Amino acid sequence: MRFLINKTIFVALVAALAVASLPFASASAWGPGDSIPQWQITNERLEKIWARQVRRYERIGHADTLIARVQRLIDRAKANGKDVSAVQATLDAFAAQWKKAKPVYEGMKGIVNSHQGFDSNGKVTDPEKAKQTLVAMHAKFQETKIILSGTGKALRDAMQVYRQTNPRPQPTTTP
Repeated sequence: MRFLINKTIFVALVAALAVASLPFASASAWGPGDSIPQWQITNERLEKIWARQVRRYERIGHADTLIARVQRLIDRAKANGKDVSAVQATLDAFAAQWKKAKPVYEGMKGIVNSHQGFDSNGKVTDPEKAKQTLVAMHAKFQETKIILSGTGKALRDAMQVYRQTNPRPQPTTTP
């Protein structure tokens, strides 16, 4: 009897796995003669993308402050006898690339200030112009990303490694 129950459970599991492996959705690709569907992007979606791009633009604008702040941390650590050569090298690389990327960033200022297709509150006034503005901003972000070529991530990683190898001293309490 136990053998029959085990066999039944085994067959049920195999059947469940077989059914689970069946595709429940179909996929299709556009052929050379097919027209690409024009997706309708709502004004609300355009406004959200614009707000995200403006925040990203503002965050990138703090690079000079970041460079100065990290340099102060490096100088303070060096004064305390810490080895900061790896962090200094990555900061120097980031600063050099930022110097090259800054004109592209400054070029975004005109796009943000004119905000074509959007009003001063970020609401869509002309959907087609808004799409063009978003595409232009995206292109500038991509150009900046290519110029920086991962140096920002390398700086963040170097800082993490430094913090792991040189943790802050824990305060001691006296009873």
